[in-house]
Amino acid sequence: MRSDLTLIHQWVPQGARVLDLGCGDGTLLHSLARDKGVKGYGLEIDPDGITACIRKGVNVIEQNLDDGLANFEDEACDVVIMTQALQALRRPDRMLDEMLRVARECIITFPNFAYWRHRVHLGVRGYMPVSKSLPHAWYDTPNIHLSTFNDFEALCRDKGLTIIDRAVGIKDHEGRLMSRLWPNLFGEIAIFRITRDN
Repeated sequence: MRSDLTLIHQWVPQGARVLDLGCGDGTLLHSLARDKGVKGYGLEIDPDGITACIRKGVNVIEQNLDDGLANFEDEACDVVIMTQALQALRRPDRMLDEMLRVARECIITFPNFAYWRHRVHLGVRGYMPVSKSLPHAWYDTPNIHLSTFNDFEALCRDKGLTIIDRAVGIKDHEGRLMSRLWPNLFGEIAIFRITRDN
C-alpha cells in the first residue's frame, strides 16, 4: 500500500463503519476489512476501479462525489476517508461538511502544492510542476483546487473543525523531521484526521 494508506490503516479503529470516497481499486477498504474487521462502502466513479473493488469483495457504489452524500444518513459511519480526491472536487469545502455529517471523524489526504520541489519547478522552469503527487499537465489534470497544508488548516479553522492528527508524506514514505517541522515546505502529501467540535 501507499504510505498514506498505511498510516490511515493505523488510524482507523477496529470494527469501525467506514465510507471511503474515491476508493480507487479498493485496496484500503480490503485491508481494513481483513485486518480490522471494518465494515463499509467505497464510492468510485472509474469503471476500472469499480471492477477491481468487486474482484476484491469490497462493497462499492458508483457515484460522482461532486453530487454529494445525500444518500447517506447523518452519522451513518464512524470514519469517512478521502485519499487524493479532495483537490478534484468542484466544492471541497462543501464535501468536508458532508463528510463530517456522515461521520464524526474524517481522514483526508491531498497533494501539497507548496512542496519545495513544486516551488522550485515553477520558479526556475516557469511551468506548472508535474511530479508523482501531481502527475498531470495543467491542461489535462483532474486537480482543480490545488492547496497547501496552510490552506487546509485555515479552512478547518474557518469551519470550527478540530485537527486530531496531521502527518506528512514524501514519495512513498512518511515524512522525516524537516517535513514535520515545516510541512508546508517539505511535505509532498498532506494527511489530516479531523472532527467536528460539537
